[in-house]
Amino acid sequence: MIERSVVVRVHEGLHARPATQFVKLAKSFSSDVEIRCNGRGASAKSAVKLMLLGVKEHDEAVLRAEGEDAAEAVSALATFLQTPGAGDVELAPPAPGTATSAAGDVAAAASLAPLPLSSVAPPSRGVAASEGTAIGPAFHFFPAALQLSSDRIEPADRDVEVARYRAALAATTQSFREAKARPGLKRDDAAIIDALVDVAEDADFIADVERAIHEGHNAPAAVMQAGTEIAGSFEAMSDPYLRARAEDIRSVTRSVALALLGQRDASLADMPPGSVVVADEIAALDLAKATLKDMAGIVCRKGAATSHVAIMARAHGIPAVLGAPVSEDALRAARVVGLDGASGEVVIDPGAADEARLREAIARERTERESLIAYRTVEPTTRDGRRIEIAANLGSLGEIEGAIEAGAMGVGLFRTEFLFMERRTLPGEDEQAETYRALADAFAPHPVVIRTLDIGGDKPVAGIDFEHEDNPFLGWRGVRMCLERPDVFKPQLRALLRASVVGNVKILLPMIADVAEVRAVRALLDECRAELDAEGRGHGPFELGVMIETPAAVFLAPAIAREVDFFSVGTNDLTQYVMAADRLNPRVAKLNRTEHPAVLEAIRMAARAAREANIWIGVCGEAAARADLIPFFVENGITELSMSPASIGRAKRCVTEL
Repeated sequence: MIERSVVVRVHEGLHARPATQFVKLAKSFSSDVEIRCNGRGASAKSAVKLMLLGVKEHDEAVLRAEGEDAAEAVSALATFLQTPGAGDVELAPPAPGTATSAAGDVAAAASLAPLPLSSVAPPSRGVAASEGTAIGPAFHFFPAALQLSSDRIEPADRDVEVARYRAALAATTQSFREAKARPGLKRDDAAIIDALVDVAEDADFIADVERAIHEGHNAPAAVMQAGTEIAGSFEAMSDPYLRARAEDIRSVTRSVALALLGQRDASLADMPPGSVVVADEIAALDLAKATLKDMAGIVCRKGAATSHVAIMARAHGIPAVLGAPVSEDALRAARVVGLDGASGEVVIDPGAADEARLREAIARERTERESLIAYRTVEPTTRDGRRIEIAANLGSLGEIEGAIEAGAMGVGLFRTEFLFMERRTLPGEDEQAETYRALADAFAPHPVVIRTLDIGGDKPVAGIDFEHEDNPFLGWRGVRMCLERPDVFKPQLRALLRASVVGNVKILLPMIADVAEVRAVRALLDECRAELDAEGRGHGPFELGVMIETPAAVFLAPAIAREVDFFSVGTNDLTQYVMAADRLNPRVAKLNRTEHPAVLEAIRMAARAAREANIWIGVCGEAAARADLIPFFVENGITELSMSPASIGRAKRCVTEL
């Protein structure tokens, strides 16, 4: 048996989607794998049991594996648990302008203060789940209660009933996959459906249902019994995100039971455009079947801001209030519903005053949205004529479409480590070259800045052995590791050179602390070019830059600038290193501020060195999108700001107003 203890770094722990990806990885190994945490254990191949284990970020977990590939399994799963972004498809609030309704009456406008609503009776206040104001005719979504019989199954018929259950399960998961394939469904919505499929196909869940059937329950009753028990276990948990997973369990069990009963449930596909959906609760699968662009808003009596419905609503810019303290009878009787998704207020059948205020807010939000849409194609310049590139930070090719829609002027940071994570073997040169080439082609002629492998003890990958380090943030990581592992580094450099034939590739080196490191990489690049020439493989021109994220790089910036073509300030790491404050430690969060004078001075020093060496400098941390810091960056000669696509419109507008 192989055993290893790790500290979990996955952002927010193993909730539904990271759990699904963790299980998928575990199932790729033949060994039996167990994970133990907080005195309890579960199979690493059961999504339901894994979520019920309640593994949180910063928990200590023990992995145990037994079988022919036990060592590889433990290594890969430990890597996953130690990677903050592993399996993390959590959605950020949408970019302004992504949400519309049939009449163009709704929008998510995070920059606007919530509109106070009033009515003859005080408005109800629920959970503010997705920002934006809406008003529209109520679409009542109250699926009928299932009518289950208590008929017992005779022993001779139980195998037939199990087969009937398996057929219904297969039909249900197929319907899930069809919903996933609907045109216009976002990648992250598809990931939520994947999580539901994983619940439906969970071996322990299936075993519970079949056990109940063999005890004499008919299949629909057995499914509902098993689902109710598991949902109850989730609802008893203290973590709000895990409590919200009970919704997923109920959705799956209801879908399977309906298939067994041969019934069709109510469908949001029947919703007229411009409606506000009112419901007791809505399952993520139900929402995925709707034409979301036609939905004005959502009001539910149940649900939380961490539910999948809330996540999907935010992704699509649909105003939503969950957990509304409104009776089911009141919702069923509602003809028109207004809501403010930023404050959680709901107004049933608003009077003239309320309706006027709601529509005023909607008009303001529409103006805000439309003003930002205009910036999608803008290449912003300041009032005195300085052009600033606003680019996107990406981690995969799947994010390209969203970045282009948001108006990204290229890629300011492509994190190549995601190519290496969550897999059993290192990606080969050809696979990497295809990925980098596809990225470059998608944004040409705009530049794409591709960071070389930035991994270490805090985010290792399978295939590279990392010894235990007390402080991996200050250890064998980034370019330090790569230079000592040319077998890993050279295939990546060759792949980048092959992609550079597009003409817009820029190579970015992480964790630079010494001029010698830059020169060593230059030598490797020369070696790779010579090899490609000898093999008759094409390669093209490129720029070489370094991350400014260590104090050493700041102090040596004038010397480093003479060796490279550009700088890119990584504000996240630079801030934690300058302030000596771990960015994952909440106890020192008040020190971990990019706006701290010490951090700003470090950025000012790097920018001065870049200006004197006549090279360009960008900022690729999320601080690049902050309206309070953009004037400082521009004033100090920074010409490129790179951020999540959701922030691009506002950043462009901010630049044009300087």
